[in-house]
Amino acid sequence: MTKKVDRFPYAKSYLDRHGKRRWRFRRKGLTVELGSEWGSEEFQRRYAEAENGKKSEGAGASRTIPGTFNDLAVKFYKLHLPTVGDSTAADYRSVIEPLRMRHGKKRVSHLRRRHVMEIKAEMAETPQQANKTLKRLSQMMDLAIELEWRTDNPVKGVKRYPTNPDGLHSWDEGEIARFYEVHEIGTPAHLCMTLMLYTGAAKCDAVRMGKGHVRDGRIVYRRRKTKKNPDGFEVNIPIHSYLAETLSHVRPGAFTFLETSTGSARTAAGLGSSMRNWCNKAGLPNCSSHGLRKAICRRIAEIEGDVFKVMAVSGHHDLKEAQKYIDKYNRKAKADSAIESLPSGGRREEGLANHPERFARNSGNGMNTGDKK
Repeated sequence: MTKKVDRFPYAKSYLDRHGKRRWRFRRKGLTVELGSEWGSEEFQRRYAEAENGKKSEGAGASRTIPGTFNDLAVKFYKLHLPTVGDSTAADYRSVIEPLRMRHGKKRVSHLRRRHVMEIKAEMAETPQQANKTLKRLSQMMDLAIELEWRTDNPVKGVKRYPTNPDGLHSWDEGEIARFYEVHEIGTPAHLCMTLMLYTGAAKCDAVRMGKGHVRDGRIVYRRRKTKKNPDGFEVNIPIHSYLAETLSHVRPGAFTFLETSTGSARTAAGLGSSMRNWCNKAGLPNCSSHGLRKAICRRIAEIEGDVFKVMAVSGHHDLKEAQKYIDKYNRKAKADSAIESLPSGGRREEGLANHPERFARNSGNGMNTGDKK
Protein backbone atom coordinates (compact mmCIF):
# COMPACT_ATOMS: atom_id res chain seq x y z
CA MET A 1 0.00 0.00 0.00
CA THR A 2 2.91 2.37 0.73
CA LYS A 3 4.07 2.06 -2.85
CA LYS A 4 0.61 3.03 -4.13
CA VAL A 5 0.39 6.12 -1.96
CA ASP A 6 3.82 7.27 -3.10
CA ARG A 7 2.92 6.91 -6.78
CA PHE A 8 -0.52 8.49 -6.62
CA PRO A 9 -0.73 10.56 -3.40
CA TYR A 10 -4.10 12.14 -4.25
CA ALA A 11 -5.88 8.88 -5.15
CA LYS A 12 -8.47 7.90 -2.53
CA SER A 13 -10.42 4.64 -2.53
CA TYR A 14 -14.10 4.08 -1.75
CA LEU A 15 -16.75 1.37 -2.17
CA ASP A 16 -19.53 1.99 -4.65
CA ARG A 17 -23.13 0.92 -4.06
CA HIS A 18 -22.31 -2.56 -5.34
CA GLY A 19 -19.48 -2.96 -2.83
CA LYS A 20 -16.81 -2.63 -5.53
CA ARG A 21 -13.66 -0.66 -4.70
CA ARG A 22 -13.08 2.36 -6.88
CA TRP A 23 -10.60 5.25 -6.86
CA ARG A 24 -10.94 8.96 -7.25
CA PHE A 25 -8.55 11.91 -7.39
CA ARG A 26 -9.26 14.46 -4.66
CA ARG A 27 -7.31 17.68 -4.22
CA LYS A 28 -8.27 21.32 -3.47
CA GLY A 29 -11.94 20.72 -4.09
CA LEU A 30 -11.30 18.88 -7.37
CA THR A 31 -12.74 15.35 -7.63
CA VAL A 32 -12.12 13.11 -10.64
CA GLU A 33 -13.08 9.45 -11.05
CA LEU A 34 -10.07 7.20 -11.77
CA GLY A 35 -11.83 3.88 -12.23
CA SER A 36 -11.56 0.52 -10.44
CA GLU A 37 -8.24 -0.75 -11.84
CA TRP A 38 -5.41 0.71 -9.78
CA GLY A 39 -2.41 1.73 -11.87
CA SER A 40 -3.96 0.81 -15.23
CA GLU A 41 -3.18 2.88 -18.32
CA GLU A 42 -6.59 4.55 -18.12
CA PHE A 43 -6.12 5.17 -14.38
CA GLN A 44 -2.76 6.87 -14.98
CA ARG A 45 -4.13 8.98 -17.84
CA ARG A 46 -7.02 10.28 -15.74
CA TYR A 47 -4.72 10.92 -12.78
CA ALA A 48 -2.28 12.91 -14.92
CA GLU A 49 -5.09 15.00 -16.42
CA ALA A 50 -6.49 15.72 -12.97
CA GLU A 51 -3.08 16.66 -11.58
CA ASN A 52 -2.55 19.06 -14.48
CA GLY A 53 -5.99 20.58 -14.01
CA LYS A 54 -7.32 19.41 -17.39
CA LYS A 55 -10.22 17.42 -15.95
CA SER A 56 -11.74 20.44 -14.27
CA GLU A 57 -15.36 19.38 -14.52
CA GLY A 58 -15.03 16.80 -11.73
CA ALA A 59 -16.71 13.45 -11.26
CA GLY A 60 -19.80 12.44 -13.15
CA ALA A 61 -19.55 15.21 -15.75
CA SER A 62 -20.47 12.87 -18.58
CA ARG A 63 -23.70 11.95 -16.78
CA THR A 64 -25.03 15.50 -16.36
CA ILE A 65 -28.44 16.25 -17.86
CA PRO A 66 -28.28 18.80 -20.70
CA GLY A 67 -29.67 22.22 -19.82
CA THR A 68 -29.32 21.81 -16.06
CA PHE A 69 -27.25 23.89 -13.66
CA ASN A 70 -24.82 20.95 -13.41
CA ASP A 71 -24.38 21.03 -17.17
CA LEU A 72 -23.82 24.78 -17.16
CA ALA A 73 -21.25 24.46 -14.35
CA VAL A 74 -19.26 21.88 -16.36
CA LYS A 75 -19.20 24.16 -19.40
CA PHE A 76 -18.30 27.16 -17.25
CA TYR A 77 -15.36 25.27 -15.74
CA LYS A 78 -14.10 24.18 -19.16
CA LEU A 79 -14.13 27.76 -20.43
CA HIS A 80 -12.84 29.65 -17.40
CA LEU A 81 -10.62 27.44 -15.25
CA PRO A 82 -7.86 26.96 -17.85
CA THR A 83 -7.45 30.76 -17.96
CA VAL A 84 -6.87 31.34 -14.23
CA GLY A 85 -4.41 30.22 -11.57
CA ASP A 86 -4.96 27.37 -9.13
CA SER A 87 -6.03 29.58 -6.23
CA THR A 88 -8.58 31.43 -8.36
CA ALA A 89 -9.90 28.14 -9.77
CA ALA A 90 -10.35 26.82 -6.23
CA ASP A 91 -12.17 30.03 -5.32
CA TYR A 92 -14.53 29.54 -8.28
CA ARG A 93 -15.33 26.01 -7.18
CA SER A 94 -15.85 27.02 -3.56
CA VAL A 95 -18.71 29.26 -4.73
CA ILE A 96 -20.20 27.17 -7.52
CA GLU A 97 -20.11 23.71 -5.95
CA PRO A 98 -22.50 24.60 -3.07
CA LEU A 99 -24.94 25.88 -5.70
CA ARG A 100 -24.58 22.62 -7.64
CA MET A 101 -25.36 20.59 -4.54
CA ARG A 102 -28.64 22.42 -4.04
CA HIS A 103 -29.70 23.28 -7.58
CA GLY A 104 -27.61 21.06 -9.86
CA LYS A 105 -30.52 19.11 -11.35
CA LYS A 106 -32.71 22.16 -11.97
CA ARG A 107 -33.03 23.61 -15.46
CA VAL A 108 -31.20 26.87 -16.04
CA SER A 109 -34.09 28.24 -18.10
CA HIS A 110 -36.36 28.04 -15.03
CA LEU A 111 -34.24 30.40 -12.88
CA ARG A 112 -36.14 33.58 -12.01
CA ARG A 113 -35.23 36.76 -10.15
CA ARG A 114 -37.17 35.60 -7.10
CA HIS A 115 -34.97 32.52 -6.95
CA VAL A 116 -31.88 34.72 -7.05
CA MET A 117 -33.31 36.83 -4.22
CA GLU A 118 -33.87 33.65 -2.19
CA ILE A 119 -30.26 32.57 -2.72
CA LYS A 120 -29.10 36.02 -1.60
CA ALA A 121 -31.36 36.02 1.48
CA GLU A 122 -30.09 32.60 2.59
CA MET A 123 -26.57 34.06 2.79
CA ALA A 124 -27.47 37.29 4.62
CA GLU A 125 -25.20 36.43 7.55
CA THR A 126 -22.17 36.25 5.22
CA PRO A 127 -22.67 39.28 2.95
CA GLN A 128 -19.27 39.13 1.26
CA GLN A 129 -19.78 35.48 0.33
CA ALA A 130 -23.30 36.30 -0.83
CA ASN A 131 -21.98 39.02 -3.14
CA LYS A 132 -19.32 36.69 -4.49
CA THR A 133 -21.99 34.07 -5.17
CA LEU A 134 -24.13 36.59 -7.06
CA LYS A 135 -21.09 37.60 -9.12
CA ARG A 136 -20.30 34.02 -10.17
CA LEU A 137 -23.96 33.23 -10.77
CA SER A 138 -24.23 36.28 -13.02
CA GLN A 139 -21.22 35.10 -15.02
CA MET A 140 -22.83 31.71 -15.45
CA MET A 141 -26.09 33.26 -16.63
CA ASP A 142 -24.17 35.31 -19.19
CA LEU A 143 -22.76 32.03 -20.48
CA ALA A 144 -26.27 30.57 -20.58
CA ILE A 145 -27.30 33.46 -22.84
CA GLU A 146 -24.36 32.75 -25.16
CA LEU A 147 -25.40 29.09 -25.26
CA GLU A 148 -28.94 30.22 -26.15
CA TRP A 149 -30.39 28.50 -23.08
CA ARG A 150 -32.10 31.72 -22.04
CA THR A 151 -32.48 35.30 -23.28
CA ASP A 152 -31.90 37.24 -20.05
CA ASN A 153 -29.73 37.31 -16.95
CA PRO A 154 -31.96 37.28 -13.84
CA VAL A 155 -29.02 38.20 -11.59
CA LYS A 156 -28.49 41.58 -13.29
CA GLY A 157 -30.01 44.35 -11.20
CA VAL A 158 -30.09 42.40 -7.94
CA LYS A 159 -28.47 44.68 -5.36
CA ARG A 160 -25.41 43.45 -3.50
CA TYR A 161 -25.08 43.64 0.25
CA PRO A 162 -23.18 46.71 1.50
CA THR A 163 -19.72 45.64 2.66
CA ASN A 164 -16.42 47.23 3.56
CA PRO A 165 -15.12 48.68 0.26
CA ASP A 166 -11.53 48.28 1.44
CA GLY A 167 -11.89 44.53 1.87
CA LEU A 168 -9.51 42.77 4.23
CA HIS A 169 -7.69 44.78 6.88
CA SER A 170 -4.28 46.24 6.01
CA TRP A 171 -1.71 45.98 8.80
CA ASP A 172 -0.64 49.28 10.32
CA GLU A 173 2.84 49.96 11.71
CA GLY A 174 1.76 49.33 15.30
CA GLU A 175 0.41 45.89 14.41
CA ILE A 176 3.58 45.02 12.52
CA ALA A 177 5.70 46.03 15.52
CA ARG A 178 3.50 44.01 17.88
CA PHE A 179 3.84 40.87 15.75
CA TYR A 180 7.63 41.19 15.77
CA GLU A 181 7.62 41.68 19.54
CA VAL A 182 5.89 38.33 20.03
CA HIS A 183 7.57 36.36 17.22
CA GLU A 184 11.34 36.82 17.22
CA ILE A 185 13.72 36.36 14.31
CA GLY A 186 14.47 32.72 13.59
CA THR A 187 10.90 31.54 14.22
CA PRO A 188 8.62 30.35 11.37
CA ALA A 189 6.15 33.13 12.22
CA HIS A 190 8.80 35.83 11.90
CA LEU A 191 10.09 34.34 8.64
CA CYS A 192 6.62 34.15 7.12
CA MET A 193 5.78 37.69 8.21
CA THR A 194 8.99 39.18 6.81
CA LEU A 195 8.89 37.28 3.52
CA MET A 196 5.36 38.40 2.74
CA LEU A 197 5.78 41.93 4.10
CA TYR A 198 8.91 42.68 2.05
CA THR A 199 7.83 40.97 -1.19
CA GLY A 200 4.07 41.53 -1.27
CA ALA A 201 3.67 37.89 -2.30
CA ALA A 202 0.30 36.21 -1.94
CA LYS A 203 0.08 32.96 0.05
CA CYS A 204 0.10 30.76 -3.05
CA ASP A 205 3.35 32.41 -4.18
CA ALA A 206 5.02 32.71 -0.77
CA VAL A 207 4.79 28.96 -0.04
CA ARG A 208 6.64 28.18 -3.30
CA MET A 209 9.44 30.70 -2.88
CA GLY A 210 12.90 29.30 -2.30
CA LYS A 211 16.53 29.78 -3.22
CA GLY A 212 15.66 29.05 -6.82
CA HIS A 213 13.85 32.40 -6.94
CA VAL A 214 16.91 34.34 -5.77
CA ARG A 215 18.98 35.87 -8.59
CA ASP A 216 21.77 38.39 -8.04
CA GLY A 217 20.34 39.66 -4.79
CA ARG A 218 16.80 39.84 -6.12
CA ILE A 219 13.65 37.73 -5.81
CA VAL A 220 12.15 36.92 -9.20
CA TYR A 221 8.84 35.15 -9.69
CA ARG A 222 5.62 35.28 -11.69
CA ARG A 223 2.40 35.49 -9.72
CA ARG A 224 0.39 32.29 -9.99
CA LYS A 225 -2.85 34.26 -10.04
CA THR A 226 -1.86 36.08 -13.22
CA LYS A 227 0.56 33.63 -14.82
CA LYS A 228 -2.06 32.64 -17.43
CA ASN A 229 -3.14 36.23 -17.99
CA PRO A 230 -1.43 37.81 -21.01
CA ASP A 231 -1.29 41.09 -19.07
CA GLY A 232 0.46 39.49 -16.10
CA PHE A 233 4.14 40.24 -15.65
CA GLU A 234 7.17 38.98 -13.83
CA VAL A 235 7.85 40.40 -10.37
CA ASN A 236 11.53 41.26 -9.97
CA ILE A 237 12.42 43.07 -6.73
CA PRO A 238 15.62 43.59 -4.73
CA ILE A 239 15.91 41.72 -1.44
CA HIS A 240 15.54 44.19 1.42
CA SER A 241 18.37 44.08 3.97
CA TYR A 242 16.05 42.97 6.76
CA LEU A 243 14.58 40.22 4.59
CA ALA A 244 18.13 39.09 3.75
CA GLU A 245 18.96 38.89 7.46
CA THR A 246 15.79 36.88 8.10
CA LEU A 247 16.45 34.47 5.22
CA SER A 248 19.91 33.77 6.62
CA HIS A 249 18.18 31.72 9.33
CA VAL A 250 16.59 29.35 6.78
CA ARG A 251 17.98 25.80 6.84
CA PRO A 252 20.77 25.57 4.20
CA GLY A 253 19.21 22.62 2.38
CA ALA A 254 15.63 23.92 2.45
CA PHE A 255 13.82 23.65 -0.87
CA THR A 256 11.34 26.41 0.08
CA PHE A 257 11.79 29.23 2.57
CA LEU A 258 8.59 28.43 4.47
CA GLU A 259 8.95 24.66 4.74
CA THR A 260 7.36 22.88 7.70
CA SER A 261 9.27 21.41 10.64
CA THR A 262 9.35 18.09 8.79
CA GLY A 263 10.90 19.65 5.68
CA SER A 264 7.73 19.57 3.58
CA ALA A 265 6.45 22.48 1.52
CA ARG A 266 3.54 24.34 3.08
CA THR A 267 0.22 24.71 1.33
CA ALA A 268 -1.40 28.11 0.90
CA ALA A 269 -4.31 27.01 3.09
CA GLY A 270 -1.94 25.69 5.75
CA LEU A 271 0.02 28.95 5.74
CA GLY A 272 -3.21 30.91 6.16
CA SER A 273 -4.17 28.79 9.18
CA SER A 274 -0.72 29.19 10.72
CA MET A 275 -0.81 32.96 10.26
CA ARG A 276 -4.22 33.03 11.91
CA ASN A 277 -2.79 31.27 14.96
CA TRP A 278 0.31 33.48 15.04
CA CYS A 279 -1.79 36.64 14.79
CA ASN A 280 -4.10 35.46 17.56
CA LYS A 281 -1.09 34.79 19.79
CA ALA A 282 0.05 38.38 19.19
CA GLY A 283 -3.42 39.73 19.98
CA LEU A 284 -4.11 40.80 16.38
CA PRO A 285 -7.55 39.37 15.53
CA ASN A 286 -8.09 41.70 12.54
CA CYS A 287 -4.79 40.87 10.84
CA SER A 288 -4.28 38.16 8.21
CA SER A 289 -1.71 37.00 5.69
CA HIS A 290 -3.40 38.87 2.84
CA GLY A 291 -3.23 42.06 4.89
CA LEU A 292 0.57 41.92 4.61
CA ARG A 293 0.31 42.27 0.85
CA LYS A 294 -1.79 45.35 1.44
CA ALA A 295 0.71 46.64 4.00
CA ILE A 296 3.64 46.82 1.58
CA CYS A 297 1.42 48.58 -0.98
CA ARG A 298 0.41 51.04 1.76
CA ARG A 299 4.04 51.69 2.68
CA ILE A 300 5.04 52.38 -0.93
CA ALA A 301 2.04 54.66 -1.45
CA GLU A 302 2.79 56.63 1.72
CA ILE A 303 6.46 57.12 0.89
CA GLU A 304 6.53 57.32 -2.90
CA GLY A 305 2.98 58.04 -4.03
CA ASP A 306 3.73 56.33 -7.37
CA VAL A 307 1.17 53.86 -8.69
CA PHE A 308 3.68 52.20 -11.01
CA LYS A 309 6.06 51.49 -8.13
CA VAL A 310 3.19 49.81 -6.30
CA MET A 311 2.47 47.67 -9.36
CA ALA A 312 6.13 46.78 -9.90
CA VAL A 313 6.42 45.32 -6.39
CA SER A 314 2.95 43.84 -5.91
CA GLY A 315 2.52 42.40 -9.40
CA HIS A 316 -0.84 44.10 -9.91
CA HIS A 317 -1.80 44.19 -13.58
CA ASP A 318 -4.88 46.37 -13.02
CA LEU A 319 -3.97 50.06 -12.78
CA LYS A 320 -7.23 50.86 -10.99
CA GLU A 321 -6.51 48.36 -8.21
CA ALA A 322 -3.06 49.80 -7.55
CA GLN A 323 -4.38 53.37 -7.76
CA LYS A 324 -6.65 52.68 -4.77
CA TYR A 325 -3.59 52.54 -2.52
CA ILE A 326 -2.33 55.88 -3.82
CA ASP A 327 -5.72 57.53 -3.38
CA LYS A 328 -6.10 56.26 0.18
CA TYR A 329 -2.63 56.25 1.68
CA ASN A 330 -0.80 59.09 -0.06
CA ARG A 331 -3.22 61.78 1.16
CA LYS A 332 -1.22 62.46 4.33
CA ALA A 333 2.02 63.02 2.43
CA LYS A 334 0.26 65.29 -0.06
CA ALA A 335 -1.37 67.23 2.80
CA ASP A 336 2.01 67.64 4.52
CA SER A 337 3.55 68.92 1.31
CA ALA A 338 0.65 71.29 0.70
CA ILE A 339 0.76 72.82 4.19
CA GLU A 340 4.55 73.15 4.17
CA SER A 341 4.32 75.14 0.94
CA LEU A 342 2.00 77.75 2.47
CA PRO A 343 3.59 81.05 3.56
CA SER A 344 4.03 81.91 7.24
CA GLY A 345 1.42 84.20 8.74
CA GLY A 346 2.25 87.81 9.54
CA ARG A 347 4.80 88.41 6.81
CA ARG A 348 4.37 89.92 3.40
CA GLU A 349 3.22 87.20 1.02
CA GLU A 350 4.92 88.45 -2.11
CA GLY A 351 4.92 85.02 -3.68
CA LEU A 352 1.14 84.89 -3.87
CA ALA A 353 -0.55 86.40 -6.90
CA ASN A 354 -3.99 87.91 -7.27
CA HIS A 355 -4.07 90.00 -4.07
CA PRO A 356 -7.40 91.77 -3.60
CA GLU A 357 -7.00 95.26 -5.04
CA ARG A 358 -7.73 97.03 -1.75
CA PHE A 359 -4.77 95.26 -0.10
CA ALA A 360 -2.26 95.90 -2.89
CA ARG A 361 0.47 98.41 -1.88
CA ASN A 362 0.52 101.53 -4.04
CA SER A 363 3.74 102.32 -5.82
CA GLY A 364 5.63 105.54 -5.20
CA ASN A 365 4.21 106.96 -8.43
CA GLY A 366 0.65 106.36 -7.48
CA MET A 367 -1.87 109.15 -7.93
CA ASN A 368 -2.81 111.27 -4.93
CA THR A 369 -6.29 112.58 -5.29
CA GLY A 370 -6.28 114.63 -2.11
CA ASP A 371 -5.04 118.28 -2.05
CA LYS A 372 -2.58 119.18 0.71
CA LYS A 373 -2.86 122.64 2.13
